[in-house]
Amino acid sequence: MTEATEYDVVVLGAGPVGENVADRVRAAGLSAAIVERELVGGECSYWACMPSKALLRPVIARAEARSVPGLSQSAQGPLDVPAVFAHRDYFTSNWKDDGQVAWVESIGATLYRGHGRLDGKKRVTVRDPEGGEQVLTARHAVAVCTGTTALVPDLPGLAGANPWTSRDATSSSTVPDRLVVVGGGVVGVEMATAYQGFGSAVTMLVRGSGLLPRMEPFVGELVADALTEAGASVRTGVSVASVERDGGTGPVTVVLDNGERIEADEILFAVGRAPHTQDIGLDSIGLKPGSWLPVDDSCRVENSDWLYAVGDVNHRALLTHQGKYQARIAGAAIGARAQKVPLLETDRWGAHVATADHDAVPQVVFTDPEVAMVGLTLKEAEEAGHRVRAVDYAIGNVAGASLYADGYRGRARMIVDLDSETLRGVTFVGPGVGELLHSATVAVAGEVPINRLWHAVPSYPTISEVWLRLLETYRG
Repeated sequence: MTEATEYDVVVLGAGPVGENVADRVRAAGLSAAIVERELVGGECSYWACMPSKALLRPVIARAEARSVPGLSQSAQGPLDVPAVFAHRDYFTSNWKDDGQVAWVESIGATLYRGHGRLDGKKRVTVRDPEGGEQVLTARHAVAVCTGTTALVPDLPGLAGANPWTSRDATSSSTVPDRLVVVGGGVVGVEMATAYQGFGSAVTMLVRGSGLLPRMEPFVGELVADALTEAGASVRTGVSVASVERDGGTGPVTVVLDNGERIEADEILFAVGRAPHTQDIGLDSIGLKPGSWLPVDDSCRVENSDWLYAVGDVNHRALLTHQGKYQARIAGAAIGARAQKVPLLETDRWGAHVATADHDAVPQVVFTDPEVAMVGLTLKEAEEAGHRVRAVDYAIGNVAGASLYADGYRGRARMIVDLDSETLRGVTFVGPGVGELLHSATVAVAGEVPINRLWHAVPSYPTISEVWLRLLETYRG
């Protein structure tokens, strides 16, 4: 029997979440092993956040430049797409993880390359690429930080059609003449924005009634309008029935449920994510393979005193920055429990509870126009039983916005809790609004009273003056 190597904490997955768990438990004085079967740095570094934003930045910058007098004529030409792809490759370190490996070593954690699987309580087996096997045991905790994979539906003909998922879209070095994007969520609208900007004829097929359905309704409307004006075809209320592609190469035909046929050169499915838990040994501890892992606010798996699930895999908030936040909370909780220090679980905003997952999740969608939101939408706040009022303002009416771009189109909304007179949520849509978001996040997470926000004076003339206009509208 293989001899086990013992650590205080064993982490499955070396993406940003797993790295942060390891960092926090090391800071608490615990030993840590981290297991990774692909590249250290994970999905965000190589196939999601970093490459997608590197692809989108030139597209959005050109769109904004076209709205600036004195610059607009110079920005009418096509992008240098090979240069954009080379810039993307730089930000993914050409899909090499040497720098990330060095960081893991710098915090004193031990990296194991291979496929890690749970093998009973506090026990992990690692099969390395050469077929060797090592056994790791944890004195205190195992943290599952394996993330998610792209969901590909079971449609006739799809398996043999070699569809794109988000990984293909963010790592491709070619631009299809015609691209069909199935799905109207964040990945769908961002990749539609990018490839439309690169010169693809983009057709979006959305089953629901609009884009970005989990946000305020006006968000999807403004993004759809901009995509359509850029030349994309945005079709809502349609479903894909089957896909045809002889031999898995060449043109692909999408058959809709009404019998209509659409031909393209590539098809991207962006219809959601599935937990990466199918083959990590959940059955060895009585859990269902392939399932999400529900957790408490310290990210400890329900009905367990040693297993943690951190990041996307717990299905609380599928965002890299939120997973890293959870990792900081979980790492602190693991350290406190190992040292038998009382947890601050009774404090809503204490060091050991991921309260922001419920009340203050921030998100930016890097489209043109940009979308930034934190906290609850109006619908979510009302469904949660809060007595609230939505306050809206056209961002283009702010002096800073009119200077930012001719014909600036955007909208801001804040959701005011009428009982506490604090903010439950804030949404911005418009060019450049992503950098407004952290002020809104501080206001929501800090539960800052409206009367105190009145004394937070925005600089003139900036887009942030929209805060003053929202407060004035609320006060009447």
